[in-house]
Amino acid sequence: MVERHGVGKDTVARIWRARKLRPWRVDTFKLSNDPAFEEKLVDVVGLYLDPPERAVVFSFDEKTQCQPLDRTQTSLPMKPGRARTDDP
Repeated sequence: MVERHGVGKDTVARIWRARKLRPWRVDTFKLSNDPAFEEKLVDVVGLYLDPPERAVVFSFDEKTQCQPLDRTQTSLPMKPGRARTDDP
């Protein structure tokens, strides 16, 4: 951002801090390759932005019966109180 916009690193840090941005904490971002992803996204976001009258919206982030194809993080080492996580 410093090079592209010609501002100082302190300015960038101040902007990030004001907006609670921490780009160094993001390791990966996964975007669905579902061809209908955009349509589904619009439907879901629409429920939050303009829910039907007397509606309750539930959001679930996990599918307990589905296993990921690949791990996105390396295994964690053993430490007191926690066993090592294994690679698949």
